[in-house]
Amino acid sequence: MNDTQTTEEKAAGIAAKLRAHDNILVAAHADPDGDAIGATSAMGWLLQALGKRFALYNVSGLPSNYAWIGMPQPLLSSLDAVPFTPELLVTLDCGDMRRLGPESGRLAMLPAIHLDHHLGNPHEALPDCWVAPDVAATGQLVAEVARAAGMPLSGGLAEGVALALTFDTGSFSFGNTDAAVFRLMAELMDAGLDFATLRERMDSQWSLAKSALWGRLTGKVDVRRDGRLMLCVIRREDLEACGAVSEDLEGFVEHLRRHRHVKLAATLREDAPARCKLSLRSFGAVDARAPALLFGGGGHKNAAGATIYEPVDAVLEKVVAAVCDVVDGDG
Repeated sequence: MNDTQTTEEKAAGIAAKLRAHDNILVAAHADPDGDAIGATSAMGWLLQALGKRFALYNVSGLPSNYAWIGMPQPLLSSLDAVPFTPELLVTLDCGDMRRLGPESGRLAMLPAIHLDHHLGNPHEALPDCWVAPDVAATGQLVAEVARAAGMPLSGGLAEGVALALTFDTGSFSFGNTDAAVFRLMAELMDAGLDFATLRERMDSQWSLAKSALWGRLTGKVDVRRDGRLMLCVIRREDLEACGAVSEDLEGFVEHLRRHRHVKLAATLREDAPARCKLSLRSFGAVDARAPALLFGGGGHKNAAGATIYEPVDAVLEKVVAAVCDVVDGDG
C-alpha cells in the first residue's frame, strides 16, 4: 500500500480487492496466537457476509484453547483439503511467508493480500500489502476492511476482532493499548459483543497439565541483572514430563514479565533437535525486538520473537548475551 494513503483509503482498496475475487484462501502463521486466530475468524465472517467462496487455513490447526471461537468454516490444516483452486491468498499477522508452514512455497505462487502489523514485513512495498505497525493487532485491520466494505462489526466478526485486540494488548495492559483500541472495543460492545463471556472463554482454558508445566518451569527460571531479567529454557522433556503441549506455554513469558522489577522476560523453547523459539517481552523503553532481530526474528518493541534453526544448547550462550546487553543498556 502507498504510504500516502489514509487508513480509510487503504481499507477501501483491500475491500475492493476482496469484492473482485472469489475462491479466496485465508491463512495465518503457524502456531497461531490470539491475534492470528481472531483475525482469521473475523476475515472468514467478512468473506461470508460478502458472499464469497473461501477457505480458512492454518498448518497447525485450531489450538484447543481457542476451540470456543466461532468460525464460519472449519480451520483446515492441509492445503489438499481446500475444496477449490485458490485464486487469491489473504495472509494475516504473518511477517514472513515461511511462517505459514511447510506448504508456504505453494502459497507464495498465489496473488495475495497481506494484512500485518509487524515491523520489517518483506511484503510491505507490494501494492496489496497493508502493514501498520502503529496498530495493536492485525484484527484491527480486518475491522477497518469490514467497515470499508459496509459490514457491521457485530456477531462472529466482532468476537474475532475482540479476541485479536485483547490478546495482542495483553488484556489492554501493553504499551500498544491506545485510545483507538478502546474506541474500537466500545464500538464492538455497542454492537452487541458480550465481552465478559469472551474473557471467561479466554481465561478458563487451563488444564492440570498446564498448571504442572508452569510450576515446573517457574522452578528453573534464571534470574539475572538484579532481578531485571528473567530467562527460562524450555525443553521438550519439560512438556513430556507434564503431559503438556506447546500451546500450554501461551502466556508464560508474559507471566515472567509481570514479576516485580523485571524489565525483560525471555523464553527459549526447544521445538525440535535443531529448532527453537525465542520469545521476548519487555516494559517501557527496553527494546525486546533488538535481540529478536539478531536471530532473524522481529516483532514489536515490547513483544518480539524469533525461530532459530539450531539446537538450544548451541545458541543459549548467544541468547543470554543478547538479552543481557539489552537490559544493561537500559541502565
